[in-house]
Amino acid sequence: MNKFPAQLKKIRNEQNTTQDDLASQLFVTRQAISKWESGDSTPDLNNLIKLTDIFNVSLDTLVFGAEHETKVDPTEFVFDPKHNRYVRRLGKMNFWDFLAGYWWAVLAIVFVIGFFSLFWSGQ
Repeated sequence: MNKFPAQLKKIRNEQNTTQDDLASQLFVTRQAISKWESGDSTPDLNNLIKLTDIFNVSLDTLVFGAEHETKVDPTEFVFDPKHNRYVRRLGKMNFWDFLAGYWWAVLAIVFVIGFFSLFWSGQ
């Protein structure tokens, strides 16, 4: 059973958004929104993605009504489409995040320090 029409209407009403407001954000007509909510038509993929951004919900929640217990904090994480996952925004990195992401740089620094310490201690 297609839950999208009911989900769209439910989420739109929960966020106190009118069909006209939503239509203007998506650059479609109010009638298009009405048809989506009645199940007479469905939006294209671009509009589905825009709807998830506008309502700050996942595509699963919007289309299937799936409720996830974990929410993504958009101030701390951003979606990386190249790897198809959420990653921590730059600037919010702690020491362990740095080590996990840049372990190779730490090894290079340790190698360089070790090389120069051997060089200077040899004299």
